[in-house]
Amino acid sequence: MTATLVAKDLSGGHAHRTLFSNLSFTVAPGDVVGVVGANGAGKSTLLRLLAGADKPQAGTVSTAPQDAFIGWLPQEHERIAGETVAGYIGRRTGATAATVEMEGSAEALGSGSAADDRYATALDHWLACGAADLDERIPATLAELGLDVGPDSLMTGLSGGQAARVALAALLLSRFDVVLLDEPTNDLDLAGLARLEEFVKGLRGGVVLVSHDREFLSRCVTTVVELDLAQNKVAVYDGGYDAFLEERAIARRHAREAYDEFADKKADLVSRARTQREWSSQGVRNAMKKSPDNDKIRRRASMESSEKQAQKVRQMESRIARLDEVEEPRKEWALQFSIGAAPRSSSVVATLNAATVRQGPFTLGPVSAQVTAGERIGITGPNGAGKSTLLRLLLGRTAPDDGGASLGASVAIGEIDQARSQFPESEPLGAAFEALVPELNQGEVRTLLAKFGLKADQVTSNVGALSPGERTRASLALLQARGVNVLVLDEPTNHLDLPAIEQLEEALDSYDGTLLLVSHDRRLLENVRLDARWDVNNGTVTQL
Repeated sequence: MTATLVAKDLSGGHAHRTLFSNLSFTVAPGDVVGVVGANGAGKSTLLRLLAGADKPQAGTVSTAPQDAFIGWLPQEHERIAGETVAGYIGRRTGATAATVEMEGSAEALGSGSAADDRYATALDHWLACGAADLDERIPATLAELGLDVGPDSLMTGLSGGQAARVALAALLLSRFDVVLLDEPTNDLDLAGLARLEEFVKGLRGGVVLVSHDREFLSRCVTTVVELDLAQNKVAVYDGGYDAFLEERAIARRHAREAYDEFADKKADLVSRARTQREWSSQGVRNAMKKSPDNDKIRRRASMESSEKQAQKVRQMESRIARLDEVEEPRKEWALQFSIGAAPRSSSVVATLNAATVRQGPFTLGPVSAQVTAGERIGITGPNGAGKSTLLRLLLGRTAPDDGGASLGASVAIGEIDQARSQFPESEPLGAAFEALVPELNQGEVRTLLAKFGLKADQVTSNVGALSPGERTRASLALLQARGVNVLVLDEPTNHLDLPAIEQLEEALDSYDGTLLLVSHDRRLLENVRLDARWDVNNGTVTQL
């Protein structure tokens, strides 16, 4: 069934705080609506409202037909203990809930027409969501995505990459009329991203998605909804993501030009009014002082001249009052940071000589490679291919089972790992940060974290309670506080908003130390200056 979702004059937020208001847009069959905005602007809040999980502060969300199946797939950072792959897929596709409702309504059959109607509705929904043959479809989809785990495998036993592909499998197996996706690209490798893009573009129903993957947005979305927290505005742009960027840039330039023109005109009129006022006052004073011979004619002429000056002042003030007020565009909060520099390391940072690492059935290598000081290397490859193992081997954290590995002298490593595990989860962020940078006092730490958008509530919260985006920004703050000459970034753009990703690119552009960058972010790999590319696939490292 095809369906249309309509948001009209929608306002949303938390408690008494409104994040966005008066937002209206329509999601018709085949539309792919991308929702963009800084972290905290209300993107996930909007998806919750569209899904019916929360009530809006104002406005309405409706679907045509009214019984359209809206599928909401929020971000999930924690896996449920004891949940199998099949259980996870059943929950995410809505099949499990539909089965429970259908079986419950079946037990009440025969007790009246209302019960019979309930069963008929539940059965239709159960069939529409694909619950009837879901168990038969799961193994083939898992195999298509290259997963060697079965439906009965526990989610808690999967790697991050495997869990991401199971999440993609749930999406591919779903049969929603309208799909709401919150950061579906996180942790997907290039093959997974390509499959996700193919799925989204091939849907007959509408899609609303939140993503910070610029290439994914560029390839998929047909409409952009921007939640601009800084300007306290919402805007809907027809056309793709690249067209949105161009149109937004033009709109912002015009807004700044309009304000500058207004401010210049107002300043000019105020200055002229001030001058006229001074001339008028001076004329009256001069008229009162002069005329020792009691020349009434001269005195009257001088007073009339002063009155004319006063009239000009009133005219000028009237013109100022009639000016159409143009509000000054607010400056957005922007992550401004640089990467702290340490003294240069030895000319050879790391060397691998036929190094091999064995981890159960997986083997990395043999790998022979060298990283020299100042070299910038991009590392790509499928999930589970051995990229993180390669990093640990290069940094001396994993010893090779065969061959050799050595780390150069005077190496000062700064790292953002994929799990964002720089800080102990059981400690408050502020205390954990101070322990790693003892040269900074508590006030300096709080000031630095505030520059990265982390306020008092986050600083005093345990690290484990922070969002992945907040932990990522804390890791970036640590890079600025500590001097490094070898920077290791493993999927650094995961959970960062678009403005922060752009700031990261600028910081990397000015950083002149050694860089090891692992990423599936195609725009990042394109924009960051790299000297070499290494591709890791099935334990083999190829230097491109």
